[in-house]
Parts: sequence; structure tokens; C-alpha cells
Amino acid sequence: MKQFSAQYIFTNTGKPLKRGIITTDDEGVILGIEDTGGLTSERSSVEYHNGIIIPGFVNCHCHLELSHLKGFAKKGSGLSDFILQVRNTRESSPDSITEAAEKADDEMTREGVVLCADICNNDSTFGIKLKSRIKYINLIEVFGIDPAKAGKRIEETKKISEKCRSLNLTCYIIPHAVYSTSLPLFRLIKELTNENRVTSIHFMESEGEKDFIANNTGSIAQSYISSGLMPAIPQTVKSHTETVLSEITLSGNLLLVHNTFADSVTIESVNKRGNTFWCLCPGSNIYIENKLPPVKILYDAGCQIVTGTDSLASNEKLSILHEMKLLQDIFPSITLEELTEWATINGATALGETENYGSIEPGKKPGLLLLKDLDLLSLRLKPETSVLKLI
Repeated sequence: MKQFSAQYIFTNTGKPLKRGIITTDDEGVILGIEDTGGLTSERSSVEYHNGIIIPGFVNCHCHLELSHLKGFAKKGSGLSDFILQVRNTRESSPDSITEAAEKADDEMTREGVVLCADICNNDSTFGIKLKSRIKYINLIEVFGIDPAKAGKRIEETKKISEKCRSLNLTCYIIPHAVYSTSLPLFRLIKELTNENRVTSIHFMESEGEKDFIANNTGSIAQSYISSGLMPAIPQTVKSHTETVLSEITLSGNLLLVHNTFADSVTIESVNKRGNTFWCLCPGSNIYIENKLPPVKILYDAGCQIVTGTDSLASNEKLSILHEMKLLQDIFPSITLEELTEWATINGATALGETENYGSIEPGKKPGLLLLKDLDLLSLRLKPETSVLKLI
């Protein structure tokens, strides 16, 4: 049995507890939470910490298999150039891919991530996930702009998902993005995913997406043409809203990732789906487009917001705390308690994993993190704020 206390505990079940005490078993299962009313009484059995105790982080968007591409892509070059750079450098030796992914998994574990939705285009990370302390929700991604190859893409993806399930790893098939998935492929994916608990799609990540799906022009079209990937007769969806409401399964929760160029009209329309979560990855948005998502519009619209890191190909680190600091800078009126909810309980809810994760409650095993070196008077993160994994 272990006991932990700090100046504050954010349980995500009520108001922050001042100098509360958490009791866990040796495996990290919460046995009880004591509200001391803020009174301090030294107990030899309690570990007292200077900071705020919160549940383990939930990373709602990552690409572990791209970890070997760290530093390859030029910053601020825009999505079209980023895609070209990743496409041209993605291939590498299996050993280097595995080694980089293992280091990234270790980094996320040290940074307090306990649950992660990870995009998969192959099976290269499955062995790592079998041994990891992080629980992964594997999102097997499908893309392909050529309608004639839609069937082939689906068969390739089914093989990856079957491999994943054979290892008893959780997985769901998902589309990549509106600009990278032909209409016939969207419809084949929808047929396969009518029992998904979780679906994810890269959403309004670049300004050129609307031009491409509306009339097959713009920077994304030029990227496809220069790569020899543009089909003779493209068949695409015609709007982001139509895609969410008509071409993606309505089963389970939907993660809309990035949302860098989301507008209020689209946000209002898409929210009619229900069970929709808006995943913010500001570090990646700055790296690729040098632009930040419309946090205030999403917040004012009452959107369910979650956080992710994206990959080391498009971010300097896989740290949810780093993303929280960026979001605090973007939207200083958001409270630390709300930021913590986005990074913990909202993510666990989005991934259908609240039975164990996201809040500090008896019977759960959410992981316990200590936020230290922060402003405890105003409850604000500082540049030097760091996270320590307690259990």
C-alpha cells in the first residue's frame, strides 16, 4: 500500500482537493481518496510532494511508427511539402524504425502518458506495444486517392488489423483525411467500421484541403501531380461536414484531429453528429503550418476538447505537458484544471477507456503524476514546469 499527497489533487470528479491523501495498492489501483480539508498532519506513511497530483495523461493522437523521421521535415513548410518530405524519407531499415519507436514509447512513458491512440499504417510497432506500460488504441489508417485502388487498399488494411487483433491489441480501421481518401474508399471503410468504438480522421489540417475536395486544385493537387499519384478522374467528398455526417461511421466516438483551419460554421454543423471530440496538437501545427487551431472558437462552441502530440516527424517531443503549455499560451483564460481535463478525463472518454483511466477514483488504475515547479498561487504552468510519474 502507498499514500501520496500534494498541495492540490485534481481528481476530475469534483473540486481540487487541497492537501488530500490518495491511497493505492502496490500495483497503482486507487483504494481511497481522503479530503483533509486542507489540514496538514505529518504521517510517516504518506509521501508529501510539492505540486499538483493529477491522473496519467491520455495522448489522443500519435504516430509511433514515424519516430525515426525526427528532424527530417523542414519546419513551417506547409502540409503539402511536409507530406512530400515524409513520403520521400519514410522508408528506412526495420531496425532503425523499431529502435526509434522504442525510444519514443519510453519518452511518452516518462512524460506520464498511460493511454494513447496511435495511428498505424503497418505492423512495425505491435511488438513494442505488447511490452509497453502504455495502453495503446491502434487506429489502422487507410488512405488512397485513386478510386480504382480502393479495394486493394482495404484488403491491405484488413491484413494489418487482423495481425493486430491476433496479438490481442485493440484496433479500429479509420480513414486518414478528406484529401487523401477517395469517395469509393470512404464508403468501403464505412462498411467495415459500423461497430467502431473509436474513429479518427485528420481534419481541416491545411488551408488547401477545401480547394482540393471542391475542384481538385491547389497545393495538395500539385503535390499529387508531382508525385504521379493524381488519378485521371478523381472522386472525392465535397465538404468536411458532408464527410463527417454521411461518409464516416456514426458508431462510437469520433476524433477530429488538428482542426487548424476549422471555422465556426463547420464546427457547429459537425457537432450535430454527437460523440465528437476535437483533438488539438498545437506543437505539430506550429511545426508544419506555423499556425494554431482556433481554440477560443472551439471552446465557446462547447466542443469536447482532447490533446495529442502527433509524431516526432512533426513535433520536437512527445509530451502532453508541452502541449498544455502551448495551449495555455494560446488561450490564457483557460484554467489549469480545464487543461488537465482535456489531457486526461476527456481523452479517456473519447477513447472509451474511463473504466481505468482519466480520473482518480477508487477501483481505477489511472496512473498518478506530479506537476512540479509551477505557480501554485495562480495555478498556472510555467516554462520550467515538469512532470514526475509517481505510480
